[in-house]
Amino acid sequence: MRILILSQYFNPESFIINDVARTLVAQGCEVSVATGKPNYPDGEVFPGYRAGGVQREVFAETVEVTRVPLWPRGKGGARNLVLNYLSFVLCGIFFFPWLLRKRKFDAILVFAPSPITQVIPAILLKWLKKAHLAVWVQDLWPESLEATGFIRQRYLLRAAGYLVRGIYAGCDTLLVQSRAFVEPVARYARREKIIYFPNSIAPQAPPQTVERIPLELAEELEQHFSVVFAGNLGTAQAVETLLETAIQLKHDPEIRLVLVGSGSRLSWLQAQKQAHGLDNLLLPGRFPMESMPQIFDRSASLLVSLKDEDIFAQTIPSKIQAYLAAGRPIIASLRGEGARVVAEAGAGEACKPEDATALAALIRSMKGRPAAELQAMGLAGKAYFNEHFEMSSQVARLVEILETQSKGQK
Repeated sequence: MRILILSQYFNPESFIINDVARTLVAQGCEVSVATGKPNYPDGEVFPGYRAGGVQREVFAETVEVTRVPLWPRGKGGARNLVLNYLSFVLCGIFFFPWLLRKRKFDAILVFAPSPITQVIPAILLKWLKKAHLAVWVQDLWPESLEATGFIRQRYLLRAAGYLVRGIYAGCDTLLVQSRAFVEPVARYARREKIIYFPNSIAPQAPPQTVERIPLELAEELEQHFSVVFAGNLGTAQAVETLLETAIQLKHDPEIRLVLVGSGSRLSWLQAQKQAHGLDNLLLPGRFPMESMPQIFDRSASLLVSLKDEDIFAQTIPSKIQAYLAAGRPIIASLRGEGARVVAEAGAGEACKPEDATALAALIRSMKGRPAAELQAMGLAGKAYFNEHFEMSSQVARLVEILETQSKGQK
């Protein structure tokens, strides 16, 4: 099957679509990628790339990647984010039809975390290529715009809703990463288009094949009860709650709260760490995906947190799949679908989101559990991952969905 993956985000940015592309190739598909210039989450274009101009490269030996100009996200602020979103849409509409003019595709798959506007160039390509268009919905618009505070005016939210309705109307299949997404998406699209298709993660290379993590970090992780958060450090992740939790745990010398990653709130966290003298809060920065098993293997528990908003209760953060696959016990400061998966898997425990006192108490409780109990949680989580989220079987199902839907369309 000939598949075009269109996404504003792609390798070297750390998103699961990278592993999906690799696995599609491994299963015999011909895959191409249309994307922008990598700049997430720090907002600066990665070394080796430039914001302007068209670039081509090869990923995973066979995947041709075509990149269009992109306005970088910068260090935050609505202006840069709007320009970032618009630049991908406009450059995608202008460049992709020409750059891909000689290519034929059976299906176009849009990996769609925010912004949903990245689907717009794919709708044009769908008609030009006469290909089936499937969108893998990762965020709910316009709900996420309101939840993150990006848009608060009711008339703008209504306008965003009309935009979403129009975008969904131009798609053939809507894949949703959470069962709880079905109803919200159905408000803007025909229900028969919607298919539940959860996120997954591919096993990473053994640690000895990649650069070792810093010795100082490895020792901190091994010598303490280390609770590791991995991923974007932004507004949605309720980092204020994580800071307050570190403050409450400040006088427990055995506990370390390790926030691995970067994002719009990292500078604030660094300033607060210094202001409060939090030696128990570690901010080691971002590491490549290939290095994360070294960090997970040395952790006592893995932490996921989100703000206390209904939209986030409907989401299964993709880091939950990564945590389950790592085989470590999970501490979840969230409610809804993510908390349900952790509980159903027997992989850990959840507490009320944005409640630092509850989170600190849960971390202390986990520290007091016997090692055998924590190990059993990790093993249960890994077994649940293999049954429900394993990458190879998920990608095989994706191909089956695309083939079936494409034939049904014709």
